[in-house]
Amino acid sequence: MTSLLTGRPLDGRVAVVTGASSGMGAATARRLAELGAAVAVVARRKEKLEALAADITAAGGKAICLAADVTDRAAVLAAADQVSDTLGPADLVFNNAGVQLISAIDELKVDDWQRQIDLNVTGVMNVIAAFLPHLTATAEQGKPADLINTSSIAATRILEKYSIYSGTKAYISHLTRLIRVELGRKNVRVSAIEPGMVDTELPDHVTDPDASAMMAGLLSDIECLRDTDIAETVAFISALPRHVNISELTILPTAQPV
Repeated sequence: MTSLLTGRPLDGRVAVVTGASSGMGAATARRLAELGAAVAVVARRKEKLEALAADITAAGGKAICLAADVTDRAAVLAAADQVSDTLGPADLVFNNAGVQLISAIDELKVDDWQRQIDLNVTGVMNVIAAFLPHLTATAEQGKPADLINTSSIAATRILEKYSIYSGTKAYISHLTRLIRVELGRKNVRVSAIEPGMVDTELPDHVTDPDASAMMAGLLSDIECLRDTDIAETVAFISALPRHVNISELTILPTAQPV
């Protein structure tokens, strides 16, 4: 994607990116750092986080890596304390960790159901609980404060075999609408992005043959979104004037039909 933003519009910002070890998270962490933010990258895979933080630092940015499982509330709270102690309170949270496991409902893959609920719902809530005090305190000081949640077009599309995944993403989208009502009056911006098909490793977790075939077809037949497209979108939302809140944004490849 051609960069829309130039200069360092995020100078002085402290960003937290979850799910940062690859894909949209890693690309967004790089872009936010390029634009001036100090970035804390959070995920389970420590070696990938360390490599990412080293790359950001080598490029002139500032980054710290925090290996944590967002489904572990205590670990996320500890990560929030580390961010505050090292970089200062977070004022930009990209709440991005998630997993996609597709199966027919009557296959009763209850472990996959629970894994998606744990990460896509509980993990998202743990991040909000840990970093919301940072965001409200920042907003009280008259500075920009952003909570950006990663949902999916699956939140609103009727896709066979996506029942649990779609349900978790619908939760995120509607949660975002609801908490924006409360936090907007505190001048905390709350946004949900709902990407279509992005060429990342997320489909690698999909074992259902029908879903795998559909994704493979999209990847080969159309120009899908890149992780850098999502990164630029998150950066744009964050760089807008403080009184402007893009609350929901659906991002599709131009040729994706559904």
